[in-house]
Amino acid sequence: MRCQPLRRALAFKGSNLYIPGKFKQENIEELVGLIREYPFATIITLSESGIDANHLPLCLMELDGGIYLKGHIAKANSLWQTTEPLSEALVIFNGPNTYISPNNYPTKKENGKAVPTWNYVVVHVKGKIRFIHDPQWIVGVLEQLTSEYEREQVVPWSMSDAPESYIQNMLSAVVGIEIAIDSLSGKWKLSQNQSEINQKGVVDGLSSKSDTNSQTIASMMCANLQQ
Repeated sequence: MRCQPLRRALAFKGSNLYIPGKFKQENIEELVGLIREYPFATIITLSESGIDANHLPLCLMELDGGIYLKGHIAKANSLWQTTEPLSEALVIFNGPNTYISPNNYPTKKENGKAVPTWNYVVVHVKGKIRFIHDPQWIVGVLEQLTSEYEREQVVPWSMSDAPESYIQNMLSAVVGIEIAIDSLSGKWKLSQNQSEINQKGVVDGLSSKSDTNSQTIASMMCANLQQ
């Protein structure tokens, strides 16, 4: 079973992410879609020792009227010991990104007024973090995560494929993470500050490249131009 669908809007509270108006993404479905497509996140927290950053996949789920990010870390990771329960965490989901050459702008040939830049999409999530040691809760999250990410396998792996004793040993070495989402912010930097002719030039330039990031950004820019 995939992560449950988002059924209600989330509040767009104050964000420390710099987002010029042209790049602001407020479509909830787009934001949630990026989180699900690029689930490998960076969690930033604050402890007495300073700023901590951890990287792990997270699943977006709805439960009892709230929206949550859920995952797990190694018990050897001191994050669960040094982070105050229910303190605020910042979670960053980076989507596709790519370099933009000024040579892609047709207007550069007219006046030379062009500089390089970088196009990207990103979602920032803020929420309260807590750590969970209940084995059954962790099993539930692991089952959902593996179901989500194994779905493209011809024969999807499931936890029942491994010996019960092995799974129990693995469970004893992890701690669950749950972040109750308070707000999210999206930045879709797709050359919207450029003229239409320059945007089309960027699309043409990116479409001629073979890497996935360039191709994906080109597709997103095309969708924007068609709106």
